[in-house]
Amino acid sequence: MVSNGTKATHPHAVTELCEEGGRLYANALRTGRVSRADVESVPCLLEFALLHPDPDDANWMLPVPPSVALAQRLNPLEHEITERRRMSIELADAFEPFMALSAQQVAPAHSITVLEGLDRINTALDLATSQCQSEVLTVQPSRGQRPENRLIEGLERDRTLIERGVRIRTLYQHVARYSPERLAYMEQFADGKVEYRTIDELVERLIICDETVAFIPVRDDRQVALELRHPGLVGYLVKVFEFMWSRAVPLSAGAPYETAPDGITDIQHSIAKLLVEGHVDEAIARRLGMNVRTCRAHIAKLATVLGSGSRAQLGFLIAQSGILDQGKPATEGDGPP
Repeated sequence: MVSNGTKATHPHAVTELCEEGGRLYANALRTGRVSRADVESVPCLLEFALLHPDPDDANWMLPVPPSVALAQRLNPLEHEITERRRMSIELADAFEPFMALSAQQVAPAHSITVLEGLDRINTALDLATSQCQSEVLTVQPSRGQRPENRLIEGLERDRTLIERGVRIRTLYQHVARYSPERLAYMEQFADGKVEYRTIDELVERLIICDETVAFIPVRDDRQVALELRHPGLVGYLVKVFEFMWSRAVPLSAGAPYETAPDGITDIQHSIAKLLVEGHVDEAIARRLGMNVRTCRAHIAKLATVLGSGSRAQLGFLIAQSGILDQGKPATEGDGPP
């Protein structure tokens, strides 16, 4: 709650950014700072964490880059999507034995099937795609180079679908834009029936056929998968896919943004974003689809460019530099930094 005295000069809820607050924040971004006295009558700037104290002069406040402030508010939503998807897998596994015992099943029999071994998984995928009539949705996170035989299998499966008039929409991480084998694969299907988009981070692999059957992995080695035919679970996963699809960048649009003139590459922008969010090297590498050694080399280059002498200072310098202002970053491949 704000006091009555504050309301007199700031007549709105503190969760709203007023016109005066917007004006002061824009001015702070242009000039690099704003006086603390000017901020006292506009508490929404602090509520939105758009300013922080100047470490060199207590009478001034410094602007937080808008991309950093926005990320702080969007991250909980992204984490919620991830946790809900993981929860759906856990719930499906927990309730599957009881569904078989229920005398009043609403869902069809075998609505959740555990597939063990690549042969059984591929057989189930082949059957589902052969029966697909309208659309296939796929999520393909980067996990190093894909074996040639797996690429050939995917190529043949997709070609068969397209020849039947089935639409395909696939989500990759931005790293796929810099993978020659992945680009060569996508170039095989250049017509309007196939759409590719990329996004910074993807949780796990997902395949949905006609919004009636979905496949998700159970283990990291992908030797066990779930085949889901329960309408509620499949419908939920379709909504998760559409949420990610709406945030992704079409492959035809080119790179999500150009390399900055300050010498910081797009992969380093992505790493900078995750560093500011507090992730460790291993987590950053896993989320961006690269190995830890390459990730650390990019972090070292980033520290050199910004003149950082420590990891703690690097996060502060990233926030102060404004390099995240370009918006949501892209990633390069797992090549040399």
